[in-house]
Amino acid sequence: VQLQASGGGLVQAGDSLRVSCAASGRIYSSHVVAWFRQAPGKEREFVGAIRWGTGRTYLADSVKGRFIISKDGAKNTVYLQMNSLKSEDTAVYYCGRGNGLEYAPAHYSYWGQGTLVTVSS
Repeated sequence: VQLQASGGGLVQAGDSLRVSCAASGRIYSSHVVAWFRQAPGKEREFVGAIRWGTGRTYLADSVKGRFIISKDGAKNTVYLQMNSLKSEDTAVYYCGRGNGLEYAPAHYSYWGQGTLVTVSS
């Protein structure tokens, strides 16, 4: 299994951007797919997650009200819709698969290369 994030780019503050996480293998209903991000010189931090079976989503306080997570089961893909982007959202965004909802990246695996999102102010 591999999860590959894509769709990043350079945007201005206040813009919107959607990034995708495509899984090459099976994701089971018990799995959680999470988004993390890592800014230069900082640790990887939790952004949000979605339970594959129920579709329930969870978001970090820093992005709640601005970001939305969704999935397309037929495409084995999870999306992160980012609205009202801020300069502090600049980071490489990664997705990973876990067996339950955890907020530390060590609990997830099958990371891809990530996709860079740069927000200019």
